[in-house]
Amino acid sequence: MNKLPQITLAFWIMKICATTLGETAGDLLSMTLNVGYALSSVILISLFLVTLVTQLFSRRYHPVLYWLVILSTSTAGTTMSDFMDRTLGLGYATGSAILIGILVLTFALWRLSGDPINVNNISTRRTELFYWVAILFSNTLGTALGDYLADDSGLGFAGGALVVGAAIGLVVLARYWTRISGVVLFWVAFVLTRPFGATLGDFLTKPHEKGGLDFGTVGSSLVLGGILLGFILMAHHFNRREQPVRVGELS
Repeated sequence: MNKLPQITLAFWIMKICATTLGETAGDLLSMTLNVGYALSSVILISLFLVTLVTQLFSRRYHPVLYWLVILSTSTAGTTMSDFMDRTLGLGYATGSAILIGILVLTFALWRLSGDPINVNNISTRRTELFYWVAILFSNTLGTALGDYLADDSGLGFAGGALVVGAAIGLVVLARYWTRISGVVLFWVAFVLTRPFGATLGDFLTKPHEKGGLDFGTVGSSLVLGGILLGFILMAHHFNRREQPVRVGELS
């Protein structure tokens, strides 16, 4: 019943692209279109729930559907984080601390359930639900951390992206040169790729006077969407070659 992709270099490229697109698309809806953080969160969480339910009831791995859920968690995470940090006035540090607590609680409940916390062994619907809840809050946490690094720490957008990129590099080295659990390293990398995408997205969209490239939310979202779509179509092509459709199975 494993409906998740293999963890390869292509997976991480697509993850970073999706999380960066989530940042730019979330900002496009909440700020550029002036929908606001609260209403944007409602819209994007609703989209997340629709894609999630579809994913949970599918019978096999569908690359397009899987990455739609990832993208919806990224966009929803962006507006959820901004709503906590800005609208509610909690600030990036406090918001990050709350989200870390929620994420730790999610993993604790997952472990207490008896289901393995292993992305290579997602074999029940309950385990998959824990997986997606963890992804939603890890992406929300990543947004808050990225904003903290870019704004409160004084590193700026490019500096924040470099710091998080270096941390991701250390995780890669730990994967091949240490005996740290691959499951632990996966989730650490998953959390870190979100602030990397958040700071990279801000770097692409913010004006020059704020340290950005001033590509705008529309232009950046279109470019990132095109790149992600290309990878998804490639994944869909290879998945169809490797998995023949069985009689009675959803196509």
